[in-house]
Amino acid sequence: MKVMVFDVGGTEIKYSVMDEQFHREDAGSVPTPDDTQEHFLATLEALYRPHAAEVDGIAMSLPGFIDAEHGVVRGGGAPSLLYNIGTPVGPRLAQRCGCRVFLENDGKAAAIAELQQGALKGCTNGAVFIIGTGVGGGLVINGQLVRGIHCTAGEYSYLHTNADDWRNGDKTVALQCSVTNLLRWYRARKNLPEDAPLNGRIFFEAANAGEPEALEVLHRLCKAIDIQIYNLTVLLDLEVVAIGGGISRQPLLLRMLNDIYEQEIIIGHPYSEEQARSLPRPAIVPCRFHNEANQVGALLGYRKSC
Repeated sequence: MKVMVFDVGGTEIKYSVMDEQFHREDAGSVPTPDDTQEHFLATLEALYRPHAAEVDGIAMSLPGFIDAEHGVVRGGGAPSLLYNIGTPVGPRLAQRCGCRVFLENDGKAAAIAELQQGALKGCTNGAVFIIGTGVGGGLVINGQLVRGIHCTAGEYSYLHTNADDWRNGDKTVALQCSVTNLLRWYRARKNLPEDAPLNGRIFFEAANAGEPEALEVLHRLCKAIDIQIYNLTVLLDLEVVAIGGGISRQPLLLRMLNDIYEQEIIIGHPYSEEQARSLPRPAIVPCRFHNEANQVGALLGYRKSC
């Protein structure tokens, strides 16, 4: 059975035709429409049509508070996708395409993939931390994915990072721990003009080459992420935190996350190193499926819903 899989992000829609073994064919990406739901659904339909005869249906992950049972976006999501709030995106797309459609939150999809087939397999309490345009999250407690009564469990982006500056939207996990802010901080640190080409690949070329400014900014991002991993671990007694998103393929990122957690979170703990070491120390590892975790999880969810 092949399925058309979409991973909708705030910036782009990744797509592929995926089979039972998670092999991906005709993979690509297009910009995420930021104007109307009609444009959004038409974009998805246009990508689906050439493959309609060879796939069983559509599996999709996207940001927001997703009622997976009914295919409804109940709230949240990226700013470019606010037109989906309060609407039955799944049923509307199914009607347009004439096939079954399964929707899942992006972070929860990644958690499903990693729990069943990846870095969280066999884990009692764990989490995924997806670093992209914003921050996606998924929680596994007692070996089960946690959705929450309002479908909001694991929405790290809404966590605030500074109680003394509540109205400052920059002081949220969505920005402090995202690629969006990583690039913004780097642009400011280098005094680059707004129109200067910059993306994650360009940034990590500089960081892997040892450029001081890039390493300084990456350290800032990693410390922000590590503080949130610490907070989640104190609350939930996590064993493993799996890092996802495109930058999870960067060994430098994972090394720095683990180094900073040891040196600054544990040894530099505001109480004492001794007290910090009495707390759980989660393994910080890459998602097995890296940037494809959302797609794999959406496919697994689709299968289960059959």
